[in-house]
Amino acid sequence: MRKRMKFAWFGKKMPAALLGSILLSSMVFAGTQDPEENVNSRYTVESITVSGNGWTADLVSGHDEKISLGLRRQITSLIGNKLNPSTLDDLAGKLRRELQARTVTHRVLRGASPDYVQVVFEVEVRPTRFDVSVPKFVYNSRQGWSGAVEGTATVDHNGFTLGMVSDGDELAERYMGVVARYENTNVGSDRVRLRFQFASYREHWNDAVRRASSDATQENSDAVGLYRNRQAFEPVVTFVLARPLTLSAGVSLERFQDQTPAAETETASAVVAGLRYHRRLEDPDYQQDLDADYNLRAATRLLSSDFAYARHRWAFHYTLSHGKHTLSDELIAGVITGRAPLFERYVLGNSTTLRGWNKYDIDPLGGNRMVHNSVDYRYGWFQVFYDSGAVWESGQAAVVRHSMGMGLRQGPLFVAVALPLREGRLDPLFMVGMNY
Repeated sequence: MRKRMKFAWFGKKMPAALLGSILLSSMVFAGTQDPEENVNSRYTVESITVSGNGWTADLVSGHDEKISLGLRRQITSLIGNKLNPSTLDDLAGKLRRELQARTVTHRVLRGASPDYVQVVFEVEVRPTRFDVSVPKFVYNSRQGWSGAVEGTATVDHNGFTLGMVSDGDELAERYMGVVARYENTNVGSDRVRLRFQFASYREHWNDAVRRASSDATQENSDAVGLYRNRQAFEPVVTFVLARPLTLSAGVSLERFQDQTPAAETETASAVVAGLRYHRRLEDPDYQQDLDADYNLRAATRLLSSDFAYARHRWAFHYTLSHGKHTLSDELIAGVITGRAPLFERYVLGNSTTLRGWNKYDIDPLGGNRMVHNSVDYRYGWFQVFYDSGAVWESGQAAVVRHSMGMGLRQGPLFVAVALPLREGRLDPLFMVGMNY
């Protein structure tokens, strides 16, 4: 009888003890949750801004070249979604690594609407750092290697650059030498930038250029001759008029020594100006990039220049991206009036224009008129392109040439085979390297 009573008492007390244990466990579990995370999950991200020492980037309406496209997309994808502190911590770490910053922190501010917040990433850069870059490294199976390497020491907003270059791709000449540059990205404001650049080059001329120059000199005593070396000094100030629009102005002081027996020194001192518009439009499915710029170099006797000319260049670039598909079109045109030195004349047939053609077969001395269009389609790494363009002298008929090619490209890195489209034979050209 006593055993039955004890069993009955235990059976009645068991549910109450079990219930108490469950309640106690629930309270302990609830106490381990992060109350801040629970509160933050109520809010929706309205906007995201990245700011550093003297600069600010609105990643939706603006564009800042400091931040890569991939990271921009990751950051902007948070807009319209619920606030997640752990995701912000992860993106802050990626920003710190990409910008080589000392620290990157984030703040959450009240948004314009209830239950919306603004996220601000604050970047603290290292007061001093040193970077080595290779802005160009290209091999052309007909024109050989071209490359440049630069080392930059950055102290706050000031950058000091020293580099070496050997480029037979861009101009009619191959120029080899050194470049020194000073840049200040915040002259009282992040909307004003200053740059001083000095360069000293030794020239090397292709045999086709030498023959063409000799023929031109015999036909016209005022024809521009070849030179042994040249030096250039160029101070330029840039104003950010609005986030998509920048204006640059300065002077370019060029001095070069002729290859004539007398080895006379001539100067080409010019006023330089540039206007650039860049806009990026994004939606969940498509991304559009629009880049347009105009550049002017006007040499004048007022600057004690031996040459008087005006060099105009227009460029328009449009890119449409959807998933792995990217379609782009670039149109450039140029006009030179007056008598300009050879380094100012337009050249087609290199690693970026009329790919597949040899610039020395088109016009060894270049021309004072130019127009070029390039259409490029990419799927992932795979690339196909079609180029067309003409370079000619004023008063002469323009001859339009075409080329096409295919290859692999990832960012500035590329491998391509290009064909000039002409009757008679197939003459492919191979290119590899990276070109910013």
